[in-house]
Amino acid sequence: MHSSYSNNDVELLLKDITGLVTPLPAEIREKYIQSGTHYCEMLPLEYKPSEQYMQLYLHALTHYAKATAEAVEVVSEIIFSRKNRCPVIVSLARAGIPIGILIKRYLFNKYNVSVPHYAVSIIRGRGIDKNAIKFILARHKAQDIQFVDGWIGKGAIIRQLCNALEDFPDIGRELAVVSDPANITALCGTHEDILIPSSCLNATVTGLISRTFLRKDIIGENDFHGAAFYAELKDEDLSEQFLESVQKWFSYDKSPLLPVAPENINGMDIVRNIAAEYNVSDINFIKPGIGEATRVLLRRIPWKIIVNEKYSRSDELKHIYRLSQEKSVPVEISSVPLGCYKVCGIIKKLSDV
Repeated sequence: MHSSYSNNDVELLLKDITGLVTPLPAEIREKYIQSGTHYCEMLPLEYKPSEQYMQLYLHALTHYAKATAEAVEVVSEIIFSRKNRCPVIVSLARAGIPIGILIKRYLFNKYNVSVPHYAVSIIRGRGIDKNAIKFILARHKAQDIQFVDGWIGKGAIIRQLCNALEDFPDIGRELAVVSDPANITALCGTHEDILIPSSCLNATVTGLISRTFLRKDIIGENDFHGAAFYAELKDEDLSEQFLESVQKWFSYDKSPLLPVAPENINGMDIVRNIAAEYNVSDINFIKPGIGEATRVLLRRIPWKIIVNEKYSRSDELKHIYRLSQEKSVPVEISSVPLGCYKVCGIIKKLSDV
């Protein structure tokens, strides 16, 4: 699988399906998804950022790369210690890939250890790419594998990962992330709902690859899950810029403090409260946290954005407000407590339109 990343940074265990699938706009994809077609059987048409939105992304990169770097340092140290200084990083494509690269670079620069780094596909409702896992297990010990993603929303991917690994009992189920506002895992850089700048964009900050794809007419029984390479976005590629902007803030001469888990906060409880308050019948329509709310605005059809009153004037939400304005999505203060989440996106149920 081709990408704009260096082969030294990551090995993508994906089948190249470039040109085999026509990307669809969000409105059409949403109709298909809500009528029963799985999202992995389609590719989204990439959102074309406005000039104003790109300015907000660059603002986020300038102001929040340091916080991202500090969280990456923490989770890198936890991984390095738990895996006895020889981890095999397996990033979940695609949001996990830049985080996996940052972890790999941090460990190399601090400990002079070049850890293997692979990217594999995991799809909600369909599971992990077993062919990719078998490929890794043929080369590395199961106990050394550490799965990595960008952030946790409500924890759906962690549950999917646990279920998917039933056939691989020797592999640990824990998922390492930069940010875990759901308070699900100790393997995180922070429990704060921080703005990770890479969440603001799609392919142009993740090596110019699409979301992962799985459909029987294109992905064979022995194939890796698929992804497309967007060569036409080459001039807009900011993948390396993001990595370097975060990496420059790494501190190698101190031991980062471990995150303190908040008491009496559970992401799924908050999601259920949101579902009850806003009469949302499917909790998959509820996407809590900055990263997930941004994704809703970038590639789904949002119903509304609800904001934690405590953070309503937060600089971290400026891009959320901009996207909401561009797409005419209402934004309101949440009528239920959001805990560590600063914002939450809710997908529109098209049958109600």
